[in-house]
Amino acid sequence: MALVSVVGATGRQGLAQIRQLAAAGHKVRALSRSENPDLGGTNAADECRTIDLTDESTWVPAFEGSDAVFYTHPLQAREDRATMVGKVAAAAKEAGTERFVWNTSSWIPERPGEPFTYGNNTIAVNEIFRSGMPATVFGSVLFMDNLLTNWARPFIVDEKRYVYPHNADLQANWISLDDVGKCMVAAMDRPDFEGSWLNIGGPQRLKPPQVAETLSRVFGHEIKYDPCTPKEFGDYLVKAFGDDVPPENREKMAAGITAFYEYNNNNETRPFEVDTDFMQQRLPEVEFETLEEWAARQDWSADAHRPPAG
Repeated sequence: MALVSVVGATGRQGLAQIRQLAAAGHKVRALSRSENPDLGGTNAADECRTIDLTDESTWVPAFEGSDAVFYTHPLQAREDRATMVGKVAAAAKEAGTERFVWNTSSWIPERPGEPFTYGNNTIAVNEIFRSGMPATVFGSVLFMDNLLTNWARPFIVDEKRYVYPHNADLQANWISLDDVGKCMVAAMDRPDFEGSWLNIGGPQRLKPPQVAETLSRVFGHEIKYDPCTPKEFGDYLVKAFGDDVPPENREKMAAGITAFYEYNNNNETRPFEVDTDFMQQRLPEVEFETLEEWAARQDWSADAHRPPAG
């Protein structure tokens, strides 16, 4: 049994990591800016501590006494990704932790020069390893749980439309956050994962019309594939985050999301696709769920607990 500190414990990613750590029998320390974090009613966290990623003096005290740190990078600090991730890993090393596990929330390219978070992921991975902190990094390419957010769920539930900025022929290995958490948990006890990174995705490579067909089966009525433009999607996402995005940052953030999804739709590198055969060889202990299995077990109601941005 290990004591694992989870950074960003109140978000969708952190909550899934907490669930999977608890299911595997580990002790969990939930880290957030709040002294009383909203963990969605779960009792899976054994303790809570405060951390402020804008205040480096809080990092080591938050990590001290834990065996491992699970890290989720804040959405609105993407431009500082490589520098911050390297510093957080160094703080985990200073605190005496034995393993640092980072889910990048996006694809890790095999060669340098990619734009957006992709290129920063490569630099950040190097910064982590240079810190001397024993670490594992997972590049999860696209979350099934995005469909539960305020920028996707209302269209599906209220309007029977699957609205996303993906071209009809764009293939993606959607992965559930619980499966991401399982991968992170598995890596802690795997010496061969120390000092390594791996892109991960779900077991199916789906095009958008297939996503709509899957949702239709789960809901028992037609969910129409009705794509939006990357610009419309950027506006939806910024609106969903509401007051969490300062007014002066909203236009820049929306423009960045627009450019990001235009790239995803058109680039030959196919950043939403994963070599699942290799992934499963590396992680035979993880049974990855399909989109239909994931969707069928979700609470799609408006009353369900929703982390920030839904």
